Amino acid sequence: QVQLVESGGGLVQAGGSLRLSCAASGQFFTIGIYQMGWFRQAPGKEREFVAAISWRDGTTDYADSVKGRFTISRDNPLNTVYLQMNSLKPEDTALYYCAAVRWGTLSDRKGYGNWGQGTQVTVSS
Repeated sequence: QVQLVESGGGLVQAGGSLRLSCAASGQFFTIGIYQMGWFRQAPGKEREFVAAISWRDGTTDYADSVKGRFTISRDNPLNTVYLQMNSLKPEDTALYYCAAVRWGTLSDRKGYGNWGQGTQVTVSS
């Protein structure tokens, strides 16, 4: 059983920064061999891809809307994935989810089988 726990969300003004963390745990689970992703869901909208990182070679992928502002990284010994969010905009307001999958297309939401409960990010204008 894989458990993913997100933290680091909050209220921030436009132009500010936040760093989200996703702590992973579970018997025999290590993010070192899992593809990890961040997704977000705003009220009334579908959950959408934000960023992901592969386990094989550290390849990353980002949604066009966050390229140049967000950075995903991983600390394998700590079993933790991060999402550094800079230059935040009101349209970044959403519930942010961490997800894990053994392998698959980085941006494919439907491919991820393990999800956290989410952490709320609110950006005020």
